[in-house]
Amino acid sequence: MPFSTTRSQALFERALQVMVEGGSSPSRGPANYGAYPLFIQRGQGSHIYDVDGNAYVDWMMAYGALPLGHAHPLVVEAIQEAAATGTLFAAATEIEVEVAELIQQLVPGAERVRFANTGTEAAMAAIRLARGYTGRPKFIKFEGHYHGWYDDFLVNAHPHPPVSLGHRRNPVKIADSSGLNRRALEDTVVVPWNDLEAVERAVDTWRGQIAAIITEPVMANMGVIPPAPGYLQGLRELSRAHDILLILDETVTGFRVAPGGCQEYFGVTADIATFGKALGAGLPVAGFVGRAELMQALEWGGVLHYGTQNASRVGLFAARASLRELARDDGAAFRHMRGLAEHLCGGLRDLFAQTGTAAIVQHVGPMLQIMFTDRLAIRDYREFCAHVDRARYQRFAWALFEQGVYMTPSAALHSVVTLAHTEEDVQRTLQAVGRVL
Repeated sequence: MPFSTTRSQALFERALQVMVEGGSSPSRGPANYGAYPLFIQRGQGSHIYDVDGNAYVDWMMAYGALPLGHAHPLVVEAIQEAAATGTLFAAATEIEVEVAELIQQLVPGAERVRFANTGTEAAMAAIRLARGYTGRPKFIKFEGHYHGWYDDFLVNAHPHPPVSLGHRRNPVKIADSSGLNRRALEDTVVVPWNDLEAVERAVDTWRGQIAAIITEPVMANMGVIPPAPGYLQGLRELSRAHDILLILDETVTGFRVAPGGCQEYFGVTADIATFGKALGAGLPVAGFVGRAELMQALEWGGVLHYGTQNASRVGLFAARASLRELARDDGAAFRHMRGLAEHLCGGLRDLFAQTGTAAIVQHVGPMLQIMFTDRLAIRDYREFCAHVDRARYQRFAWALFEQGVYMTPSAALHSVVTLAHTEEDVQRTLQAVGRVL
């Protein structure tokens, strides 16, 4: 059947009459998809199907929120069980305890758990907790890292022209939104990533005022940029030496690269770690964890953290089912995902070499991104802004849609391999990429 998206176009025209940009998030609209986005009707396993009847191998998987794939039977059964017995009680429930115990068993340093709804909320609470516990106002945030749409974080989180960034020893703060509190960024110290000397300079400049260093363990808002060898360990040692809290934002990487996330994968234990996306298996469940003494500061009368929807009952039923499946057979799901990712990335690199395409693939575990660049590697935000052809990547992703492959159309995001993906999906994708190239 010829590729057609006429129903998606018609739905977008309807949507424009009732929603800003025709949707609920700019990343799902024309900025990434061109004239109009694809409207997806259903998903099953490793595939999604749009309203025009087109089928796609889905490598985006709801921004990485579905480690088991679409409509996994165990997750569907869990949601049905929860919904049939009550969606929300605004009271203590047994499922909270069970999921918190699972997280404690899986995640290093998770002596205490607090649930939230989104990664943004978890990061907001983590920074408040760090400030409240230490009595210090400032925190270090890295160029190119995204921790949600909270005012204090919305700086240097999206690509900008390299000439606007300033010198790496003294980065220019670039707010990513209008409407921020005019003093919101005063206590946000912006530093280049993968550069321990830059962090040391910032700590020395603001000695005694830094409450926390917050970092993505893998930079995941600029494609996929791994930490340099020893970098995370260096952050851990530096923060301890200065009584600064280390916050790992695992909203993207949590329950994706290993059962215990990047803390397990890289062997680094944070003071606080935040989670979202994959934790809820497609439902809005997030949380943050840390040392008992530190987390106890959330007790009534200390650091305030409320939320009617915190620990969503339906979401936690889904989370329990997903976490159990991910942990089964000593993390066999992650071995499957890593193996397929190696196969997919190796095949893509071969295609680039065969076609003489100036492109690379960077990946950590099951997370991967294609970057059109003549560089051998992209190591930080500044290199991404200066050397990655984002427009070419977008044209490439749009062309893949017509071949039945759904990768993110944003060069700054990434693709993920899940338990649902198969060798057949990899072969089909490599054939599609070959045709598009």
